[in-house]
Amino acid sequence: MKILLVEDEPLLVENLTQRFKTSGFIVDTAYDGEEGLYLALEHQYDLIVLDLGLPKLPGLVVLEKLREANISIPILILTARNSWQERVEGLKKGADDYLGKPFHFEELLARIEALVKRHLPKRDAICFSPKHIAGLDSVCLDTQSKSLLINQQPQVLTVTEYRLAYAFFSRPQQVFSKQVLLDKISESNDEKESNIIEVYIRRLRSYLGKEAILTQRGQGYRLTLADDNSIPAQEEGSE
Repeated sequence: MKILLVEDEPLLVENLTQRFKTSGFIVDTAYDGEEGLYLALEHQYDLIVLDLGLPKLPGLVVLEKLREANISIPILILTARNSWQERVEGLKKGADDYLGKPFHFEELLARIEALVKRHLPKRDAICFSPKHIAGLDSVCLDTQSKSLLINQQPQVLTVTEYRLAYAFFSRPQQVFSKQVLLDKISESNDEKESNIIEVYIRRLRSYLGKEAILTQRGQGYRLTLADDNSIPAQEEGSE
């Protein structure tokens, strides 16, 4: 899961970022409202943790602009202020939850998990029975063990392979651009290799077969494990 943390206290950002990563999250950070708004509009996140007392652009303004832009992902507000009027205003503008400072990380983590479960119901496995790919009777992505089950045989995945597979399996007929896939598997401040998506697409194809992930010229990639073979596969590198 990828989180955007918008907070202007450096020590808090450092602490939360480290603990989020230890808990298995990908984390992008912004230290002011303008940067936070830009990142939220330009990248895809599963949840935003947003401070209210931000420089350049207040947190409530960021929240309002994101909802006006139809960004519907969960937004959890952090605030040192305890005014109930402010909480009501934030909820009216589209906040999903509030947490007052100071707080325990365990409570923040529990609130995040609850929000994500409400917005993205958790499934133990995402399964397909592809009839158009020779040798594949059933394919499941086990979200508990983070592995593939191919014809009921487990295939252990790396963290990056799982993140990419989850993106495809959760939306099996959606075309994903390289940039969107890159956002889903890595952090914005990482050094991103230009061919990393191709590398991991080849790995998934080695498990599932080349026909399972189609390259669509000028658009990106699409998983086709459902009983749908209407779009012919392109040759590797023809994007």
